[in-house]
Amino acid sequence: MPACPSAGSQASDVDYDLTAGILSHSEGVDLLPANFTLVNTELALVPTLGRETVLRQYIEKVRPLYDWIIIDTSPSMGLLTINALAAADTVYIPVTPRYLDAKGLELLLKTISRIRRQINPQLAIGGILLTMVERRANFTREIISLIENSYGNQIRVFNEHIPRSVRATESTAQGISIFSYDPTGKVAAAYAALTKEVLSDAA
Repeated sequence: MPACPSAGSQASDVDYDLTAGILSHSEGVDLLPANFTLVNTELALVPTLGRETVLRQYIEKVRPLYDWIIIDTSPSMGLLTINALAAADTVYIPVTPRYLDAKGLELLLKTISRIRRQINPQLAIGGILLTMVERRANFTREIISLIENSYGNQIRVFNEHIPRSVRATESTAQGISIFSYDPTGKVAAAYAALTKEVLSDAA
């Protein structure tokens, strides 16, 4: 999740450069990357008036500049993640098919319900994405079946699963997207297919 320029400001009318920190990538996307200062940002939000909606105020200002805005968050449920849920129209939930991750999904869904009731009634759940999947493991298949059976009737579970791959880890370490690092690999193919699934819903 990117740092918000006004995160530590008590005043909503402070002028700041909306594009400060935004990096343009050759693949046609803009990035506002996170860094270690987010730790201080979360602390600064605590005494801020309207602390749950600081990011939403920023997103509303830059929304006309983009077709899509994707907010990536850490797996913790701190103020930064709450800000992301308060700012979002739709939440997509990545889940690794492990027992503790599946249990964490239940807690996350309860948090999303609270965000809907108290802060963002328009927030929709776009679906559950299974990632870092090792299909050959029996236990993995059992967890996937558990998730599909437990939530599939109420929430979309995407057909496309993102496989675990050393190439994906390498691309992250190199700071290169998987589409540039391994464009014909299984992870790039899976993300491309997932994108089509997501866009078909939005059409």
